[in-house]
Amino acid sequence: MAARRALHFVFKVGNRFQTARFYRDVLGMKVLRHEEFEEGCKAACNGPYDGKWSKTMVGFGPEDDHFVAELTYNYGVGDYKLGNDFMGITLASSQAVSNARKLEWPLTEVAEGVFETEAPGGYKFYLQNRSLPQSDPVLKVTLAVSDLQKSLNYWCNLLGMKIYEKDEEKQRALLGYANNQCKLELQGVKGGVDHAAAFGRIAFSCPQKELPDLEDLMKRENQKILTPLVSLDTPGKATVQVVILADPDGHEICFVGDEAFRELSKMDPEGSKLLDDAMAADKSDEWFAKHNKPKASG
Repeated sequence: MAARRALHFVFKVGNRFQTARFYRDVLGMKVLRHEEFEEGCKAACNGPYDGKWSKTMVGFGPEDDHFVAELTYNYGVGDYKLGNDFMGITLASSQAVSNARKLEWPLTEVAEGVFETEAPGGYKFYLQNRSLPQSDPVLKVTLAVSDLQKSLNYWCNLLGMKIYEKDEEKQRALLGYANNQCKLELQGVKGGVDHAAAFGRIAFSCPQKELPDLEDLMKRENQKILTPLVSLDTPGKATVQVVILADPDGHEICFVGDEAFRELSKMDPEGSKLLDDAMAADKSDEWFAKHNKPKASG
């Protein structure tokens, strides 16, 4: 499992302007690439929508060795109802804390030197007021689970993750594929996991030859496969193969063939400009305001 990598978390965003401001100006991330699509994704990367959408990858450095955010925007959808499934991303960056204070972006100190803040749409981020030289500031993604033991069985026994920390009393566990990668934290909650409409997706890569075996394993174990092995095209870029799974609580998990993904995910120096141009060309907010109509909710 040493060849598996934690790649990104997929967020659905309703307001690209405010979202871009948060990731670029508050967190201090860079736009790594931006892609526009005329129709929905075969693996529902943009959610259950079949219209025009865009994907923006943002992070603290190249996707080869940083855990990043994938921001998917469906034209015409202004907001998404939040569930309790996504509990936050934790990152270490005193610069982000200082940016947030400077821009008067709301911060709440929840533990010594740890500040809670929200991305547009209500997604929680926890900023540790310290810096990690030479490594990715993104430390962990926290997801809610209804039965910690059942989830550990799935993520460790079936997906091959290693347990780094486990606290029975607090019903939490920290998992990962390697010491130097972003970790996955599972946090037990009472009363079940609600994904609502804003539900995200966590992505990992593995050698492409492992994808059919992974799909076969899930079939044998009677686990949910949301999208069987499929090839996804990006205009002018590498075609990747993916399998989309769901864990016992319905969290969506994408496994992508690593070799082609490294090709696809090369940083595009024009990424930030492509995003800015797309936002400038998107007149949907003006249209809805002029016609005195609200944008659709996801």
